[in-house]
Amino acid sequence: MKKITLLLILSIQISFSQGYTEYLTGNSTDLVVAPSAGICMMGGASESDEAMVWFLNKANGGDVVVLRASGSDGYNDYFYSQLGVTINSVRTFVIDNEEGATNSYVLDKVEKAEAIWFAGGDQYDYVSFFKDNDLEAVLNDFINVKGGVIGGTSAGMAILGSAYFSAENGTVTNAQALSNPYHYRMTLGYNDFLEIPYLENIITDTHYDDPDRRARHSTFLARYATDNSSRAFGIACNEYTAVCVDDDGKAYVYGDYPNYEEHAFFIQTNCASEFLPESCSAGNPLNWLRNNEALKVYKVPGMPTGENYFDLTDWQSGSGGEWQNWYVDNGVFMTSATENPNCADLLSVSDVVLEKIQVYSNPFSNEIRIQTDVNNLSIQMFDILGKQVEVVLGSNKIDTTSLKHGIYFLTIENEMSKKTFKLVKN
Repeated sequence: MKKITLLLILSIQISFSQGYTEYLTGNSTDLVVAPSAGICMMGGASESDEAMVWFLNKANGGDVVVLRASGSDGYNDYFYSQLGVTINSVRTFVIDNEEGATNSYVLDKVEKAEAIWFAGGDQYDYVSFFKDNDLEAVLNDFINVKGGVIGGTSAGMAILGSAYFSAENGTVTNAQALSNPYHYRMTLGYNDFLEIPYLENIITDTHYDDPDRRARHSTFLARYATDNSSRAFGIACNEYTAVCVDDDGKAYVYGDYPNYEEHAFFIQTNCASEFLPESCSAGNPLNWLRNNEALKVYKVPGMPTGENYFDLTDWQSGSGGEWQNWYVDNGVFMTSATENPNCADLLSVSDVVLEKIQVYSNPFSNEIRIQTDVNNLSIQMFDILGKQVEVVLGSNKIDTTSLKHGIYFLTIENEMSKKTFKLVKN
């Protein structure tokens, strides 16, 4: 019996000709448990142990799959035995091509995992190998149906937002981005890969210890806003900083502040009626001033306890951080201190108390119920960007099956008054 146990916990390496190499540490038999949803994003240097413990605890003792396109089994022992969290196994797949990513064996193990981690490397490998195929579908089902925890560092963090810098033509410097937002290295993808709750319309970036990263990240957001006529959002980390997003949308920041300057940055286009860049065009410097308030940024120091946070359900509430303005003056990136932005007018809705009305539940899944004695009501729903979304209205309920996970505003009004409810779809 002891020999069998030893065989189960020893690391094994299995190589195949189908485009991947597998490294297994722990039990080869799948353990079926219910994971908890969450997102863990790291800035690209060595991992925050505290954040990794948070990540592993979400797996509820189950199985962890690490996906990478280079390297080997560096995470296996670290996850399995060095952090003090009991898990059933760690299985690393080093993927060489799309054939390896879509191998039926790989898809099966990813589907059965409770936690999935994307290692660093070249994010274009991940975009090339994982996108628009069966693995993309399995990953999105894992996130949105199974409700597993997902995370990544460096390139692995770069692909988690619904919009992303693909690095198809290599990396881009701040000077290249600022001088030409449509530089051939500015390769961006929009809402066509991973669908992760709370990361809608977000572009992530890492290695923020290099201050130039702020400028190119701002240009990513300028491109998103211009190309989509929509507000843009960003999350970024210093190299040794981690952001862990719980299922309630609160993003907790881990690091070793004040011993080191370890911060996370939560960036959004200003919630004003005129938010698009004054000039964002091919071959010309970016100009995005908007009264020197183009971007509102909440800078949060990472603590070992993860006590400081930012709330992704409203993009206004937080703890422990400070607000900044970021803007670009004819290709020159600038910052200044500021106060919490007032986004109450984002939808141009003035809330007047509408008596005798209740909306539940919140968060909601596939329907919202409305309880009221008031007649002749007009009901509309908007997403976080202020765009109206189509819903099916029934008798005292709204069918929300077609809506993606995220934040919505429900307005209910009659000829006398109007009320707005902020709701979250899980």
